[in-house]
Amino acid sequence: MSRRRWTVLVVSLLGLGILAVPAADLQLGLGGTQDPDTSAARAQRLVDDGFGPGYSGTLVVLVQGATRTVVATAEEFSSTVRDLPGVRAVSPVVTAASGDAALISVTPSSGRETEATKGVLAEIRHARDAVEEHTDTDIAVTGTTAVNIDVADKLSAALPVYCLLVMSLALLLLVIVFRAIAVPVKAAVGFLLSLGASLGALVAVFQWGWLSGLLGIKDTGPVLSFLPMLLVGILFGLAMDYEVFLVSRMREEHAHGRPPAEAMIRGFAHGSKVVTAAALIMIAVFGSFVFADMQVIKGMGFALGIGVLLDAFVVRMTLVPAVMAILGGSAWWLPRFLQRALPDVDIEGERLARRTTHPASAPGAPPRQTDAARVAVGTGGGDA
Repeated sequence: MSRRRWTVLVVSLLGLGILAVPAADLQLGLGGTQDPDTSAARAQRLVDDGFGPGYSGTLVVLVQGATRTVVATAEEFSSTVRDLPGVRAVSPVVTAASGDAALISVTPSSGRETEATKGVLAEIRHARDAVEEHTDTDIAVTGTTAVNIDVADKLSAALPVYCLLVMSLALLLLVIVFRAIAVPVKAAVGFLLSLGASLGALVAVFQWGWLSGLLGIKDTGPVLSFLPMLLVGILFGLAMDYEVFLVSRMREEHAHGRPPAEAMIRGFAHGSKVVTAAALIMIAVFGSFVFADMQVIKGMGFALGIGVLLDAFVVRMTLVPAVMAILGGSAWWLPRFLQRALPDVDIEGERLARRTTHPASAPGAPPRQTDAARVAVGTGGGDA
């Protein structure tokens, strides 16, 4: 890889980039897709055929306010919602016994986790603002479908912040450990590549249906909303473990005086065995989940298994040696102000090796006797 480092780098980046393209179409949901052979799925198909796919995704509108205005406001808002695109039916207004609240059930034309239903929810919430303003009431939209959509949106919005926080802390720790800038940045970029590629493969298989028959996936649908968050946490931890296994030995060889190219080769030869064994174990564990009957479990196992496979064998075992060969000695560069500011943890044991080889140079060591002094002591010379 060191001889064809540029070719390896370009081919690996292109492959991971192509795999990551479907991730742009990632759709999240909480319901998951049921096995079409179960009794629940068969009953759901009968309901959808008889009453429409939106019957199981009813949105509930709650109107609260003064007793004298609630019913009139609910009737007015019901008429407004009935005219919105994508709305199949609106139920009659149901008033609470106290008279200060009323409920309206809205049935969309589309299924629970479709983009069209998300659009209906957004339109209803947009239309309520004008009604609330001139009637002095509070209008809220809830129901299982609305809760699922809101949770998926919240998790999607939190994912970039979560990634940024985790990667920032990891970058700081890796800079302290390796006392370099390029190595931690390379580790973080490699993780992003493997994450994007694994999400892209997940979308291609579980949303688009590619190779679904081979994996026993009988129906496609949105990805479980918390799966990307789970994937980031587990995959990032494993990726950083593999990075430390590989690069710490390269750093050790370089700290002990090896040239950068030789340090990379020797460090990779030593650390790759550990990474290979660890990755194969995790791939086998996660890959076994693909044979589960529940599609949610299948998705978890597939995403984690393909993520570990790509990160270990494409990013860490292929990209890392190629990039280290390209960077050479500059991979271990650290600005002087950071050298003074950061603690030197010395994970390679360089200072310990120096103390063992040259004990007199260790702090607090007694002064060495000169050869003349040792001779004088040994022969009884040096009279006072």
